[in-house]
Amino acid sequence: MDLNEWIDRFADYLHAEKNSSDYTVVHYRKDLLQFADYMKQQQIESFGAVSYLFVRSYLARLNADEYAKRSVSRKLSALRTFYAYLQREGHIADNPFTAVKTPKQDKKLPSFLYVEEMLALLQAPDRSTPAGKRDAAILETLYASGMRVGELVGLDVSGVDLHNGIALVFGKGAKERYVPLGEHAVQALRDYLERGRPQLAKSPGERALFLNMSGSRLSDRSVRRIVDKYVAQIAHSRNVSPHTLRHSFATHMLEAGADLRTVQELLGHMHLSTTQIYTHVTRDHLQSIYNQAHPRA
Repeated sequence: MDLNEWIDRFADYLHAEKNSSDYTVVHYRKDLLQFADYMKQQQIESFGAVSYLFVRSYLARLNADEYAKRSVSRKLSALRTFYAYLQREGHIADNPFTAVKTPKQDKKLPSFLYVEEMLALLQAPDRSTPAGKRDAAILETLYASGMRVGELVGLDVSGVDLHNGIALVFGKGAKERYVPLGEHAVQALRDYLERGRPQLAKSPGERALFLNMSGSRLSDRSVRRIVDKYVAQIAHSRNVSPHTLRHSFATHMLEAGADLRTVQELLGHMHLSTTQIYTHVTRDHLQSIYNQAHPRA
């Protein structure tokens, strides 16, 4: 098989066996194709012929092209995972990426919306139309649960229990977890399921909870466009993405007194250190409020 065929097989493996999100598969595939192009430029015809020194030269090229550390880290993650797959398939003996260290990341605090901004965003959709009911349910669900966008679009109707106010989501690595929805999200979902989704559905057998105008499952990119639409409506100047709602959920929970372990479980983080970044956000927020409010701050 040539280089591209191995990459195609790896993409199928990620989908079928690792249950990776479409976002992960698309970006890993893009990163691997970029690496394969560099191999061709250097006249390397097999993944097995790649050495540690060649990997270092590739990283030097990325550095010369001024790729951000976060992008380089993702590319390294894609290549490590790919080479582990090649080892498993018996195509290579050694993984030249195991000795390569991931660049140390610059600490970047996640952006979030203040409670008043969040409420304005939640009230933006026109709930008199099927699409508006869907959009309201999407925004309410993202904020109420803190789930990822990939988890949201992967929801089926059967995965939502409105009576108990919970949803079953499939997180990274196909890990399941139940997340609470809250009263407002439950009301928005019930309104959508009863008066919005039936107008959008084209097939009675469609399992997806959130549908596009063609009656099929909504994509990650479509959710981004929906959020952008309502952010523009409330005249918000900061960069807001669907993930900002997840950050806002975590920040508001901690500000209200939730303990870190609980927020970790709700977000589906494997390591507590991933959740701890929100303690820095809330600390900075409290300091900002103090500086504004105290007469001798």
